[in-house]
Amino acid sequence: MALKATIYKAMVNVADLDRNQFLDSNLTLARHPSETQERMMLRLLAWIKYANERLQFSRGLSAEDEPEIWQRNDHMGIDLWIELGLPEEKRLKKACSQSAEVALFTYNSRAAEIWWQQHQNKLKQYQNLSIWYLDDEQLAKLCEFGTRSMNLQATIQDGAIWLSDAENNLEIHFTAWQHH
Repeated sequence: MALKATIYKAMVNVADLDRNQFLDSNLTLARHPSETQERMMLRLLAWIKYANERLQFSRGLSAEDEPEIWQRNDHMGIDLWIELGLPEEKRLKKACSQSAEVALFTYNSRAAEIWWQQHQNKLKQYQNLSIWYLDDEQLAKLCEFGTRSMNLQATIQDGAIWLSDAENNLEIHFTAWQHH
């Protein structure tokens, strides 16, 4: 019998002072049985970093030809393609050719650092690719927010994300490995 995805609900209030973007969203995250809590919470944080009314989660791990999160325009083109993890360069090349902007969120420090050393020279050629790294310590703290029903406030200023709920407060800083 196939395992079903676990559904998480997140009410998110985003005040992005860097981009002058303010919104309240009710998000539904389906956590695939093979997806870790860390990956799911990073997916949510990636959405928060690029928050927009049109930004939506794709079918995720079950759809290999789609990004994790995307923002499509009125003409069904892709304005923003968000990936997670350590994809092959070929996948990022495809994303960069299909979307105006691509953002990759990496984590898992040892594997990510090795991956970056192997790929950074090739990836620098993609002018529309940003790569954000979140270290293990911050990711572990982020996971403390991960309940089946989340109510989160996020304030973004000077690149930092302040995340809070009823019990936790966290200041998050991504490391920009590549930013256009």
